[in-house]
Amino acid sequence: MINFRTEVSLPKVKKQLSYRQNVMMIGSCFTENIGNYLKDHYFPVLTNPCGILYNPASMASCIDLLVSETQIVDADLFYANGLWNNFNFHSRFSHPDHLTALKVMNESLTNASRQLRSASHLFLTFGTSWIYREKEHNTIVGNCHKLPASRFSRERLAVEEMTSLWIEKLNQLFAFQPDLCVVLTVSPVRHFKDGSFENQVSKSGLFLMIDQLIVHFGKEKISYFPSYEFVMDELRDYRFYAPDMLHLSEVATAFIQEKFNEIFLESESNEVCFTIDKIVKSLAHKPFHNDNSDYLDLLSRLEGEVSTLSGKHPGIDLHNLIIDIVQKRGV
Repeated sequence: MINFRTEVSLPKVKKQLSYRQNVMMIGSCFTENIGNYLKDHYFPVLTNPCGILYNPASMASCIDLLVSETQIVDADLFYANGLWNNFNFHSRFSHPDHLTALKVMNESLTNASRQLRSASHLFLTFGTSWIYREKEHNTIVGNCHKLPASRFSRERLAVEEMTSLWIEKLNQLFAFQPDLCVVLTVSPVRHFKDGSFENQVSKSGLFLMIDQLIVHFGKEKISYFPSYEFVMDELRDYRFYAPDMLHLSEVATAFIQEKFNEIFLESESNEVCFTIDKIVKSLAHKPFHNDNSDYLDLLSRLEGEVSTLSGKHPGIDLHNLIIDIVQKRGV
């Protein structure tokens, strides 16, 4: 049989995910795709406590906040475009009221610090080596919050700089949570606004950094998930991209999710995830009439399946799934 694609070999990992262990994911919008899938299937996952981040320096700043258990104060906020913002946080944390902004940011940090301290895995998805530096305070920002471009300088981080920074961060993380497994990956989403050549150079720097980190810490501590290679080698076709030709299509995202599950989900958790997936998809069915007897019978059957699943796996929190079913039944 002729093979019409280059298949990427699946890496072996020392420890797989389960529903009994907390997980954290930090990084680009690609991180959110994987994280949202796990969350929708009721894994105890927390994704991007500071919002979407793309460059290694801003992701390191997020780690600093979590490990040091720092709280944001008034002086850390600035007012612009009708909102109170922080350069370390995505704009989804910004708010017209500064007390509300502080509350939302600090609650996210507190929950994430607690999650990280008990996490089995931390997934880090790097998107670009390019950073923006706020000129007045000479600090790298995670989000420019639509401020004038003149306030920032743009530069690309050197491989040595990124590697040194993340050796320090990973040492802090392993001191904070000694049993933590760290998984590194490079986002397959291209930053084409940088230019084709510049995007390739940027991604290359990330690969070199990851390679040096794996050599430094060893594969017992650091794993690599080849999301970039799955897209560039196995898919390698624009039909797997969204209309902007930069982000991935739903089909491509689902393909990578299948690879992720194959590598990282232990057999029991994979079976539970498959069962929950069928229930969630059945719930997504929209009937013409909510009081249709067949639809109500479906909801009763699904509620029974969830109850059975909860009985077999009491450690999985399916409370929200049961609430969703009950609300649809109108009980």
